[in-house]
Amino acid sequence: MSQDIKQGIIVLRKEINEHNYYYFVLNKPKISDFEFDQKLKSLIELEKKHPEFFDPNSPTQRVGEQIIKQFEAVEHQSKMYSLDNSYSKKDLQDWEKRIIKIIDSENLEYTCELKYDGASINLTYENGELKSAVTRGDGTQGDDITANIRTIKTIPLSLKNEDLQNIQIRGEIVLPFEGFNKLNKERLAAGEEPYKNPRNTASGSIKLQDSRQVAKRPLDCLFYQIISTDRDFNTHYKTLEAARKAGFNIPKNLEICESMEAVFQFIDRWDSNRSNLPYETDGVVVKVNSLEQQQQLGFTSKSPKWAIAYKFKTEQSTTLLKEISYQVGRTGAITPVANLEPVHLAGTVVKRASLHNADQIKKLDIRVGDTVVVEKGGEIIPKIVEVVVSKRKKNSTETEFITHCPDCETKLTRSDEDAKHFCPNTHGCPAQITGNIQHFISRKAMNIDSIGEKTVELLFEKDLVNNIADLYELTMEELIPLEGISDKSAKNMVLGIQESTKIPFSKVLFGLGIRYVGETVSKKLVNHFKSIDALMEASKEELIEVDEIGERIADSLLAHFSEVRSIELINRLKKHGVQFEDTSQPEILNSRKLENKLFVVSGKFLKVSRDELKELIEQHGGKVASAISKNTNFVIAGTDMGPSKKEKALKLGVSLVSEDEFFEMLS
Repeated sequence: MSQDIKQGIIVLRKEINEHNYYYFVLNKPKISDFEFDQKLKSLIELEKKHPEFFDPNSPTQRVGEQIIKQFEAVEHQSKMYSLDNSYSKKDLQDWEKRIIKIIDSENLEYTCELKYDGASINLTYENGELKSAVTRGDGTQGDDITANIRTIKTIPLSLKNEDLQNIQIRGEIVLPFEGFNKLNKERLAAGEEPYKNPRNTASGSIKLQDSRQVAKRPLDCLFYQIISTDRDFNTHYKTLEAARKAGFNIPKNLEICESMEAVFQFIDRWDSNRSNLPYETDGVVVKVNSLEQQQQLGFTSKSPKWAIAYKFKTEQSTTLLKEISYQVGRTGAITPVANLEPVHLAGTVVKRASLHNADQIKKLDIRVGDTVVVEKGGEIIPKIVEVVVSKRKKNSTETEFITHCPDCETKLTRSDEDAKHFCPNTHGCPAQITGNIQHFISRKAMNIDSIGEKTVELLFEKDLVNNIADLYELTMEELIPLEGISDKSAKNMVLGIQESTKIPFSKVLFGLGIRYVGETVSKKLVNHFKSIDALMEASKEELIEVDEIGERIADSLLAHFSEVRSIELINRLKKHGVQFEDTSQPEILNSRKLENKLFVVSGKFLKVSRDELKELIEQHGGKVASAISKNTNFVIAGTDMGPSKKEKALKLGVSLVSEDEFFEMLS
């Protein structure tokens, strides 16, 4: 009897996995959603009655159930290299010449694959079952996120092909545009801030500590390379075709190209069609197809010699500037925004672009009614790069920057040191009040995720909160009558606010929103002064003695703590138990390899985020600065590093190092 039940469960699991594959990978469902749900329901009930037959790779585990307090670091059996980039066809021709020289043969065949923008992952299967899933990390080791990866429906938990059972395979976790837009629609409806782009959302999703939350994200995985297997293949293409038969989601646009000319044709075709793709893509990956030739070519310390990425040029489009509006930031900074005739660009519809400040408007001589050229910087942020003056109307008039705050009508100010105009009405401007509260509750500050930005605006509108201390006096009775707030939401908000009293002092200081006091500066001030009282009593000379605290930051701190309102606010927060003392133990360093070295981190990075790079620097005894100076030893330069920063570093003779070169410094 017991064996019959076990066999029935195994058969049901196999059936459900098969239907998952047809539905999510092939997009060709064999049965209706209702029939699928009934099968899954039967399996859930059987597994509940017979826990002795539990299997971590059962399709019922896709819903997620684990809370992961800390991801375990795991060493990769084979290093996860990054790719060399090329930006022109000549670069590809030069790469081909280098290959021919090394292998002494012109008998070459290539594979071309689209380069998807997401988070890299390494999966290990043993006896056809998923054993582990590890992030790229620093290339030599990453985080074990197996519980989260099991929730992604295009990742097979058990392999279909019996010939392919023991395998290491790599892929890219991506978030399709459709799923990304749906997520943002839900967040906006809940009064929460929308996610900025699919790539960062995908990367952040796989590192969530609650696998149930990961299961709610419509993530996908596109596989691109088999690292090791118990079967022999002679080409890269054949390995991926075998992986496709085993149940892996191999992109259909994978192609064999028998010449560099064919590679160029593939690139041209997808460069013009990439906006029709369901995912973010930023180029094409070209690989030598022969595995024997790949072995001959080998690797540099950073990348394989047999593969290269061709990066697409940034997409541009022309559209009409309908209006210039003005936004007020939490510090009172005024940002002009170009409201555009909607235009399709890099897979999304662009309606707005920042104009930064009055100087930028003057530099572009941009006017309402102008035809403008828009591009997406780094495929993410829309910006106006040019005005098509030849299409300008004759009655066009120059743009006059506003003189008064659009939110509270206070006359704007602008100092000689600032590029931006400011509203000086700090405590009376609605946009600044709500902006400060939104900053205080944000993830990097107090992390009160039960309250969204729209909720803050509602609470302010109803006169329930006028500053951050008011949050700690909110009651369920005040919240429940508000539109869109249920009993459960109100309870979560109150609990979230109470929990925030455990947040460490450095994040509290950052959350206060003092001008020029960012995350790094907050940490340095807390490490030095240890308590808010000591910080408030510090003189300008004592403040400047702290590493990286210059006159501008010192003056801002002194001005902030000289205001009666600021002192009253801090005293109220103290009464509610908010942390204003550093109770942490001294951090144990991983090493002192970077001791007495000052770093600046700039740009975007492939392996880790900027925040993670900064943490690594500090863990190995180094220091992090936000601006380049004569005291800076190294700038870790990522893609899209600002040209002015690069120019300043070169002028001061500061060493520019890549992400890979930084990791070499650590090893």
